[in-house]
Amino acid sequence: MNATPAPADDLIVVGKIYSVHGVRGEVKVFSFTDPIKNLLQYNVWTLKREGSVKQVELVSGRGNDKFLVAKLKGLDDREEARLLAGYEICVPRKQFPELTDGEYYWYQLQGLKVIDTLGQLLGQIDHLLETGSNDVMVVKPCAGSLDDRERLLPYTEQCVLAVNLVAGEMKVDWDADF
Repeated sequence: MNATPAPADDLIVVGKIYSVHGVRGEVKVFSFTDPIKNLLQYNVWTLKREGSVKQVELVSGRGNDKFLVAKLKGLDDREEARLLAGYEICVPRKQFPELTDGEYYWYQLQGLKVIDTLGQLLGQIDHLLETGSNDVMVVKPCAGSLDDRERLLPYTEQCVLAVNLVAGEMKVDWDADF
């Protein structure tokens, strides 16, 4: 394990270690990538939990539709692997694949101000949820927002009209009363 991870502001959480697997030091991982096996494309992970940060090297991995099993370099003991439960898995954003126009990573959308077609500020994107049919934006009130309501907006072409990362805004077709 290496103690020189990338700067914290460059790291994006892409998964989380939640348990051990077997007796040889493998760990079970929830992947936040889509598809989940994309997490295995990153050879070096920065692990973060409660102020503790460490770098580990991925030796191998496998998985199914729900979780991954990962083997980390130098980790051969079940009890030592158990100590990694709860660590978030991060990678530098510069390692992410380039997206085409109109595609965004979730981290890019978080914090954007959401404005409806009437120019009303509905709030700010706090986080996104995966629901199966479509992703959902959790829009929370912020300074200057129309009211103090939290809104759940679908992240669909019908709802999202424009995204301006430079201005920090997203224009949506959404009824403020809904």
